[in-house]
Amino acid sequence: MKKISLIAAAVSTALLSSSAFAVDFHGYARAGVGMNADGGQQIAHEKNKIGRLGNEDDVYGEIQLGSEVYNDNGKTFYLDSMVAMTSNGSNDWESTGTSCELVTSGSTGAVECKDDAQFALRQFNVQAKGLISAAPEATLWAGKRFYQRHDVHHTDFYYWDISGAGAGVENIQVGPGKLSLAWVRNDRSDIVDSGNKGGSVNVNTFDIRYAGISLWEKASLEVGLDYAMVNDTDDVVGDPQDGVMATFELTQGLDNGFNKTVFQYGTEGYSKSLAFYGSGNWYGAEANDGASGYRVINWGVLGFGENIEMLHQLVYAVGEDMWDGQDKTKTMSAVIRPVYKWDENHKTILELGYNIDDTDGDKTKNSKVTIAQAWTAGSSIWARPEIRVYASYINQDADSGANAFNGGRDDSTMQFGVQAEAWW
Repeated sequence: MKKISLIAAAVSTALLSSSAFAVDFHGYARAGVGMNADGGQQIAHEKNKIGRLGNEDDVYGEIQLGSEVYNDNGKTFYLDSMVAMTSNGSNDWESTGTSCELVTSGSTGAVECKDDAQFALRQFNVQAKGLISAAPEATLWAGKRFYQRHDVHHTDFYYWDISGAGAGVENIQVGPGKLSLAWVRNDRSDIVDSGNKGGSVNVNTFDIRYAGISLWEKASLEVGLDYAMVNDTDDVVGDPQDGVMATFELTQGLDNGFNKTVFQYGTEGYSKSLAFYGSGNWYGAEANDGASGYRVINWGVLGFGENIEMLHQLVYAVGEDMWDGQDKTKTMSAVIRPVYKWDENHKTILELGYNIDDTDGDKTKNSKVTIAQAWTAGSSIWARPEIRVYASYINQDADSGANAFNGGRDDSTMQFGVQAEAWW
């Protein structure tokens, strides 16, 4: 009992100390309710390619807690953590148990079972500053973390993101810019070859970045190189090869917004990541030796007067010789989201998206139109929280003749709903 009392006293003292309350609280959440024109559950369809507004079918949340736990003579240690949860939002009490539903296709049907909800530890790391005498401004880190992620918000497209468990040192002042070095694990357990044989592979990703290269007024360049080192496991299939991905990102500040132009080139497994809207933390280790790919991205936000802002995305990507019999896969995406601000808290939002995927002449075309009315905590296009009422029309036209909606019976769908989105 005495030992328990001492522990309780120590915990109580820690909780009552002033530093215990210096906790940074951040997060992200989206949740709502929606249905299609037939009364069924709303769906998410190719949102990286045609836009996410009115095209999400989940409840998703992140809770991030962090605190500076040590600060002495310019040396600091910061502990960061994040848990996340995702579900389809179809029930009140959602757990990690499974739910099943009948999925029909034509005159046939099958029962599909999946978890009601999934929980994950997304981040848990320590970041220290002031420990490297030659570079006191640098951050030394180890653990699991979101690492310098680059994304297009309105399509939820992360085009440069190797997040995972790892270690590194970042923001070392070298010349006019800052150098960052990292080693992160991005393993795969779902490798499948042409014979439908499964396996796994270890992937060590080594990342080097140099950011803040000033070019001209309001313009800067960031360059980076990622090397995926593959370690075969006992059940590996095929002959996975190491790969390299190079990234160049030009950011141009504008008086009424910004514009980013990105060029990426990848070999071996990175060819699949670039051709299929990957970020780099999923390595296509099953790709053929000699595969290659590249993509060009342009995105940003632009203001027109006091009442209109617009987000846009343009993507063109190519992947070559990625599997036996495949010559070239090409993909194009164009998405715009103009917003009209009626006042400080009311907006009307339109999102238009169009995409073409072409693999050796076999084409699939996706399109979406969404109209939404939103109530927002501020007039900026980035202001959140936001509550929005929306209606979406989504269409897919495939040369294969396969229908994407209503259990394979329709080539288009209408859906509407209400969604809240917040970050803090």
